[in-house]
Amino acid sequence: MTATADTDADAETEPETTPEPETVAEATPEKPSRRPKLSLILLVVAAVLVATGVWFTLEAKSISSAPSAANTALTDVGATAEVNAAVTVALNKIFSYSYDRTDVTEKAAASALRGKALESYNQLFAQVREKAPAQKLVLTTRVSSSAVQELTMGRARLLVFLDQAATRADNNSSTAAAAQLSVTAEREGEDWVITDLVPR
Repeated sequence: MTATADTDADAETEPETTPEPETVAEATPEKPSRRPKLSLILLVVAAVLVATGVWFTLEAKSISSAPSAANTALTDVGATAEVNAAVTVALNKIFSYSYDRTDVTEKAAASALRGKALESYNQLFAQVREKAPAQKLVLTTRVSSSAVQELTMGRARLLVFLDQAATRADNNSSTAAAAQLSVTAEREGEDWVITDLVPR
């Protein structure tokens, strides 16, 4: 028992051998590399950015080519103020007259009006020239408010409100009235001239 017992005792005390780590490593699945997924994500993000850039470029071109983009009434403050002032001064002169000085008003109209505006004004003023001396009529017109609705490359469209006061010396009567006009003005050299007047 001595020799066998010693070998049995040694066998009992000897720990059992564990399997090699290689077999454990084979049983655990390998983690996939993150590099291919990251490359794919970056490629998709780049494609989205390029598509967005193309879309914004096309939208910007369509907006800038629209007719409303050419309207500088709100963006060009200097030109808007210039045309507004020129039309205001012209209307105050051509719609104000005194029965004994109609020639002054006609000269103002000849320098401020062109085309259809001048033709219709001349027809209207022919009646004034005929009736004003007998009635001793004095008409004073002031632009009370005006707005430039459209301003494009040497052409402007305005909405103008006028206050008018008429005095007849033949019967000492006075009347007041208001008027509203759509005005088209065009640049002629350094000046603005009125090419169309439409009562509203």
